[in-house]
Amino acid sequence: MKNELLDRLLRPSLAVKLSAAFLTLVLGVAILINIYPVALARDLVSANKRSSMLDQASLLSTSLAALEQLTEEGVYQAMELLDVSTSYRIIVTDERGEILYDNYPAYSPVGKYALLSEVNLALRGKIVFYSRYADNAFLSRAAMPVAVQGAVIGSVFLSEYDSEQSTLISGISSTMFRLSILLAGISLVLILVFSRALPRRISDLVRAVNILREGNYDYQIPVKGSDEVSALTGEFNSMTDRLRETEERRRRFVSDASHELKTPLASIRLLSDSIMQTEDMDAATMREFVSDIGAEAERLQRTTEKLLSLTRFDSAVERRREPVDMKLVAENTLRLLRPLAQGRKVFLKYDLSEGCVVLANGDDVYQIIFNLVENGIKYNVPDGMVHLHLGVRDGLVRLVVEDSGIGIPEGDMPHIFDRFYRVDKARSREHGGSGLGLSIVHDAVAECGGSIAVEPNSPRGTRFIVQFPKYAKEGGR
Repeated sequence: MKNELLDRLLRPSLAVKLSAAFLTLVLGVAILINIYPVALARDLVSANKRSSMLDQASLLSTSLAALEQLTEEGVYQAMELLDVSTSYRIIVTDERGEILYDNYPAYSPVGKYALLSEVNLALRGKIVFYSRYADNAFLSRAAMPVAVQGAVIGSVFLSEYDSEQSTLISGISSTMFRLSILLAGISLVLILVFSRALPRRISDLVRAVNILREGNYDYQIPVKGSDEVSALTGEFNSMTDRLRETEERRRRFVSDASHELKTPLASIRLLSDSIMQTEDMDAATMREFVSDIGAEAERLQRTTEKLLSLTRFDSAVERRREPVDMKLVAENTLRLLRPLAQGRKVFLKYDLSEGCVVLANGDDVYQIIFNLVENGIKYNVPDGMVHLHLGVRDGLVRLVVEDSGIGIPEGDMPHIFDRFYRVDKARSREHGGSGLGLSIVHDAVAECGGSIAVEPNSPRGTRFIVQFPKYAKEGGR
């Protein structure tokens, strides 16, 4: 018990797994919302500053290059003519890096050297831009050489400390953070709802399966919605319906089979008791009783064989199928049934075509023809007729067995293939019928991949029509 409790505690439920998965997804989305828009805004601001500052540096460099030689006085005059009034700090140096102009002289007085890496690179002929976001501000720097006919005579350096754009980005970041908090809250509520709803529905299915396992095939689960779980629930309900029908058929089959076996067994028991209790029974009576016992034993054997045939079809074991010439099977079957037909004064007529080959089991084909022709003989009238026609039509082998017998009422035709079903129970027992022959025929036809139909014969009697796909050799007809 302790181990089972520990196992349940260590093994997370479906609700916990779903909650963890949804929570991970929400956290991932929240992180993405807080990082991506801010990073994108920073990149856009940085790209804008690069374009603006390099354009400004290029303008200054081009203008100063017209002086051909940079001096402090010349640079000041040029800068005044350019009327530079920007938010940038601008430094102009000569080719040695000495500061000739600085619009913020308090930070780097003129005459000093600009000990800046950007200036050093610009004096080597390189164009430099650098931007960094730190302490809620953008620090951007740009440098460009001043060249005359390919010779560097100085450099222009621009720098900017921008906190306004940083404020805007901080606002975006705060908005994204509040939005992610709101989405996380809504998501957590949805997680609690769905992580409890879905496992509950699955738990209902598990409970229903346990109920079904105990043998209660009447249990149904209410179907709500149209999602996959609802579809699964609907399939479960359909399965219980099929299981209930199967169970009902099984019970009815067992009941009918028991009844069929009980009748001859009771007769045998009664006859044998009569023999045992009668001391001075004459030989003729003894022979009559023994003959009756033999007839009942034969009837019991026939019923048992038919039950075994039905069990074989229900076993779902794949049976070997091979090309079967139905004409040969029909000829052999008719030869076996001819004495029965003669004894009942029924005329057998047949019309058998060549080339009626099907892919089936030979025993099954025999059962089909034998049962149909035997029924036609047994349930016929004196001087009646049973006609068997075998031919090929539209790529199908067509077997037709029609008789001029007592026929089948229209209301009974939908049930004649049901097991133990009899149109007239008294008459069936009189002829030795068990209500299994047509069930065997139906299952054998299905096993061979064919179809069977029944209809009234004109002017009286019954017609059975069986069709199979015609067998064709590979590469031939």
